[in-house]
Amino acid sequence: MEENNIITIKELVKSYGDKTVLSIDNLTVEKGQSFGLVGNNGAGKTTLFSCLLDLIKPSTGGVTMFAEDVAHAEAWKLRVGAFVDDSFLISYLKPEEYFKLIAKLRNVSDNDLNALLETFSEIFNGEILGQKKYIRDLSKGNQKKVGIAATFIGFPELIILDEPFANLDPSTQIRLKRFLKQLHEEQKCTFLISSHDLNHVTEVCNRIVLLEKGKLVRDEIKSEQTLQ
Repeated sequence: MEENNIITIKELVKSYGDKTVLSIDNLTVEKGQSFGLVGNNGAGKTTLFSCLLDLIKPSTGGVTMFAEDVAHAEAWKLRVGAFVDDSFLISYLKPEEYFKLIAKLRNVSDNDLNALLETFSEIFNGEILGQKKYIRDLSKGNQKKVGIAATFIGFPELIILDEPFANLDPSTQIRLKRFLKQLHEEQKCTFLISSHDLNHVTEVCNRIVLLEKGKLVRDEIKSEQTLQ
């Protein structure tokens, strides 16, 4: 139903010169969905998420989020948590400093921030907090842990994660999947998660969308039949 749509995309095209990298006629995401975007590297996943977040301007068409045109409004940003790449991080800060900055921007108390970070203790695995390291000195995997954790500060209504499982070791991938599934079940928040690995998104998401050469080629609600 229209009123349940958090995201609406219409006639969205992104081209660079004469090369079209993204072309989506119509796509909606409903409140409470866990939405998995699957595609090979270069399929257009990051471009789509960047258009959603108004990080890049589409060539034609547009995106509305929470009934606002993302290119001409600001209020939607307070309702969204996202991590696309390490450009979202502030490399000269320590993780604790970065988390406190995000918490301040989102009006989250120290107590609430500490409670959230405690839920990430298994994922952090003793490698993030209290290490006296700047974010720039962390491994790529640990930088990703910092970025992912920061998206959940204040528990935004919509979470967007681009390739969250890349650069993570298998045990951390399992812990992150468990965290995401539990959070979705308990809080019914809306997720958009991309991956080039179908197995990752089918474990976490209840709707799977396949992107190929910038176009949507499959859109399925997960079931035993669709998994097969």
